[in-house]
Amino acid sequence: METALKDKTGKNLTLGELFTKVVNRIKSVSLELIVYKLHLTGCIPSHTFRRFIYRIAGIKIGKGSVIHMKARFYDPRNIVIGEDTIIGEGSILDGRAKLTIGNHVDIASEVMVYNSQHDIEDENFSAVDKPVIIEDYVFIGPRSIVLPGVTIGKGAIVAAAAVVTKDVPPYAIIGGVPGKIIGERKLKTYHYRLGRARWFR
Repeated sequence: METALKDKTGKNLTLGELFTKVVNRIKSVSLELIVYKLHLTGCIPSHTFRRFIYRIAGIKIGKGSVIHMKARFYDPRNIVIGEDTIIGEGSILDGRAKLTIGNHVDIASEVMVYNSQHDIEDENFSAVDKPVIIEDYVFIGPRSIVLPGVTIGKGAIVAAAAVVTKDVPPYAIIGGVPGKIIGERKLKTYHYRLGRARWFR
């Protein structure tokens, strides 16, 4: 049975479709409230407290990993961070699809990692979600952008302000917009630990 209500494309909604839309809207608003609370949590200068709240919200954070102040999350439930990893100030971690960050990863300040984007060829401009994987010992420089569906291989380096649009091979150094290979790390075996984070960051 159709209702008098229409969706954004002008299609009449059945009662079942209307009910589904109402439930989805409630879920969406609830998630937005959680994300806002995480944003406020990010302003508190205590790694221990922030990590505790982030874990309650669903982010899996490995031993010794830290997330510096003012990080933003679009959906915490799909974010997995390994051990001894540092996420810099003001970074954006998108969890609308699976985001996996490995061990000993150094993500600098204001890095944006996205795994959802609009399909510009779709008549409804629909969202397309694709997982992002950042493997062990990767370094991502300040203000870089990682786009949906990308895998950054072990030991790779992303230069500051680069835009990563496709997979990065292990040990590659990429830079530019869009990101291109500009070199390769000579050392291929890593045993370093990133160490203690600054207390009030």
